[in-house]
Amino acid sequence: MLRSVAGWVPGEPVPNEQLPADWEVDDAWVRRRTGIGSRHRAGPDVATGDLAYEAAVRLLARDPEAHGADAVVLATATPDHLCPATAPALAARLGLGTVPALDISAVCSGFVYGLAVCHGLVSSGLYERVLLVGADVYSTWLDPADRSAGVVFGDGAGAALVAAGVRGDPGELLAFDLGSDGTGYGLITVPGGGARARASGKPPDLGDAYFRMRGGTVYQHAVERMTDSCRTLLDRVGWSPAEVDRFVPHQANARILHAVAERVGIEPKRCVTHLERVGNTGAASIPLALADAAAGGLLRSGDRVLLTAFGGGLTWGSAALRWPGTPQTMCTDSMEGTQHVAPR
Repeated sequence: MLRSVAGWVPGEPVPNEQLPADWEVDDAWVRRRTGIGSRHRAGPDVATGDLAYEAAVRLLARDPEAHGADAVVLATATPDHLCPATAPALAARLGLGTVPALDISAVCSGFVYGLAVCHGLVSSGLYERVLLVGADVYSTWLDPADRSAGVVFGDGAGAALVAAGVRGDPGELLAFDLGSDGTGYGLITVPGGGARARASGKPPDLGDAYFRMRGGTVYQHAVERMTDSCRTLLDRVGWSPAEVDRFVPHQANARILHAVAERVGIEPKRCVTHLERVGNTGAASIPLALADAAAGGLLRSGDRVLLTAFGGGLTWGSAALRWPGTPQTMCTDSMEGTQHVAPR
């Protein structure tokens, strides 16, 4: 079951008015195309592990059970290093000792995939409490000349505790629907740095170090895959669209969110969105949206909640759950006005 969530974004917001002048965009243009008004940037010497740590610390402060986490899962597409994984260092910084820790990479679907992994670890009896963190620092991967990605992506982290519980209680993770389509492998990618590029024997191209996305094609895939996944999952759990209390999609852009909600048959007033203030934060977007909604009183104990996401790979996934509504969850704080990073 899901016990609690918390979130954190670094630094001060970067509004559309402060985007680079050579991108030749204004606030109205960005809002019309994406629905985004601002985003946050991690800044110099701040990496994914730092943001993950900040989100996890806030979860530990609000939920005593999280101090007993016996495994850590970090969902990210922007790890601190290609090798090793970032999760073991995160577990050590949190003082969790020698618990097992691993990264998973499903890009923007990472948090939903992570929920499914954590659910399996707990329901199998292997572990009792698993700390799940979704964190990405896309600002380190963006091409300064690529305004299409630059206006969309922000940095952030969200943490959740998945723990053993009683069937039927609030917080129960009811079902998942996950999928992938590797024929779309090249639609969202960072071409350089990995074994494929190194094995080519060719000198690296400077542009290959940057994030690339074929936006128009990705839009079509995202809407279709998330819509189909949501419909499949609703059938599986026996909910009609009208019975979903809160719909929390990956915060990609407003056009995608509205298109999926409309096709699934969920009213806009039941959609949780906060990308207007933080943009697309990758694997962090769903836990940040949950923490923000909880802090705003938009989620009540027992609410039927539907999550859905789409990311590179291509990957997608949806999850159905009952909102826990514990005091720790309802008091989470998704935004901090100033940046603070603990010493490494």
